[in-house]
Amino acid sequence: MIIEFDNDTKTRLDLFIAQHLSYNRSKIAKCIESGFVLVNNKIQKTSYKLKKQDKIEVLLDKIESFLNPSKTLVPYDFSLNIVFEDDSLAVINKPKNLLVHPTKFDDNKTLVNALIYRYGNNLTTLGGIMRPGIVHRLDKNTAGLMMIAKTDAAYKNLACQIREKKAKRKYLAIALGQFNQKEGIIDKPLVHYINNNVKMTIAENNEGLSALTCYKVIDQYKGAALVELELKTGRTHQIRAHLASINHPVFGDSLYKAKSFLRNEFYNLKTQEQLLQSYYLSFNHPITNEVLEFQLKENDFSEDFIKVLNFLRSKNINEH
Repeated sequence: MIIEFDNDTKTRLDLFIAQHLSYNRSKIAKCIESGFVLVNNKIQKTSYKLKKQDKIEVLLDKIESFLNPSKTLVPYDFSLNIVFEDDSLAVINKPKNLLVHPTKFDDNKTLVNALIYRYGNNLTTLGGIMRPGIVHRLDKNTAGLMMIAKTDAAYKNLACQIREKKAKRKYLAIALGQFNQKEGIIDKPLVHYINNNVKMTIAENNEGLSALTCYKVIDQYKGAALVELELKTGRTHQIRAHLASINHPVFGDSLYKAKSFLRNEFYNLKTQEQLLQSYYLSFNHPITNEVLEFQLKENDFSEDFIKVLNFLRSKNINEH
């Protein structure tokens, strides 16, 4: 995997790779020292400060074999919601409560295991031997559209479209609070929160990874809003951390302190964590170059999302 560093901030190599791959920083440091990460075709120290236009080569297969020496992927008989597919790729509607790839929390009932059950070895492993077919990720409790690459050519092309911001990814969130500004851009770099390997926070002192999210309020209700968000970068928990940073956490997101924002009338609305929906994808087909566009209808959203949205509408608390 080749990554071109596009940030003006001087970020440490080990920090950048750990955040990009969602691995423990100390483990990534060992991989860098072992020569599994190259910068401009050279082995660098873990403390190397990345510069704009540095080309980083990540030897994913070696990293994953090193970090997960005994793991094998077990097929998982799970019914996937296929929105589109051909010989090169597939687009799926991922449900809530499904991890994308094996982790220490679940190593055999993930989307990757379901893909192995359906496609066997007919998936590219350029994204890593433990992540066949995966071009981009969604959090466990974020539902919606994802691209799956079947071939190496498709993976390279789709990953390039994401990296060069040619692919469009839009989300809908039910965010808490009253928005004074109907649309805007959140441009705040992200870093892991202290020693937490999961939670992200806004970076200080020019550290962290650049992150850019555009948002637009679709409907404002009393105490919550339906918000469309477009990712310009794809960092871990980007939307969730960004919305929390402007005091509008995603409904149900306990990791980013959504509970402290809940109004009394919402207390009986139980959801399985965050109400975040990947509802729109647009990209060029990697072989034909045809523009492919996918948008979920509301009845294809997660049950939690539909339930809360209907509640807000039925109470007639719209404040236009």
